[in-house]
Amino acid sequence: MLNRLFLFLLKIIASFFLLTIAWVYLYKHVPVPFTTTMIANSVKNIEGEGGVTWSKKWKPLSEISPNIVKAVIASEDQKFQEHSGFDVDAIKKALEYNKENKDKIRGGSTISQQTAKNAFLWQGRSWLRKGLEVYFTTLIEWVWSKDRILEVYLNIAETGNGVYGVEAASLKYFKKNAKDINASEAALIAAILPSPKTYSATNPGPYLRKRQRWILQQMKTVHWKIES
Repeated sequence: MLNRLFLFLLKIIASFFLLTIAWVYLYKHVPVPFTTTMIANSVKNIEGEGGVTWSKKWKPLSEISPNIVKAVIASEDQKFQEHSGFDVDAIKKALEYNKENKDKIRGGSTISQQTAKNAFLWQGRSWLRKGLEVYFTTLIEWVWSKDRILEVYLNIAETGNGVYGVEAASLKYFKKNAKDINASEAALIAAILPSPKTYSATNPGPYLRKRQRWILQQMKTVHWKIES
C-alpha cells in the first residue's frame, strides 16, 4: 500500500516537473496568448460593466523602442542584467520597510519574478504562489535569455485598465507604435507600471511627473543591447 502511494506521488511530482518545463520551453518560442490576470480582469468587467475590455498587441523586442526597455529596467529592476532572477538586496530592503509600514506593502520583485508570475501564475499573496514564483523564475532564467524575459514582460505587463503590454499602451496613450516612443513617453509608461489602474499616462499628475523625471535620470545609467 505504501509503495503504491509512494509511486503515485512520484508520478505526480514527475508529471508536474515535465509539464512545467515543457510549458516554459513553449513560451520561449511562442507569444504568451493570455494570462490569469487578463482572464480575471475580463471576468470582473463582464460582471461589473457587461463587457470585456482587453487590449493586447504582441511585438518582438526588435520592434519595441530601446527607450521603453531602458525606462522599465531603470524603474523596475536596475540590476536586471546582473542578477540570476533575484535581487537579494532589494528583497531585504522590502522586508525591512514592510516591518515598519504594514499598511503599505513594498515588493522587492525583479523583472524576472514579475514575468514568471504574470506568465505562469496568478495574482495574490500566498506561500504557495510565492514558492511557485521562485520555481518559475529559476526556470526562465535557465531556459530563456534576458532578452526573452524582457520581451515577454513588455508584452504581458498590465499597462492600464484592460491594457496589456507596451504596444497597446503606446497606441492608447500616445497614438503611436512602441517602436516610435521617445524617452519622455517611455518614462511615463514605466511610471504607471506599479499601479496601472490608478495612474494614466495621458493625464499625469504631480506624483507621476516626479516619477517620470526620476526615471529619465536613471535611464542614463542603463546600458542595454539586444543579444539575439
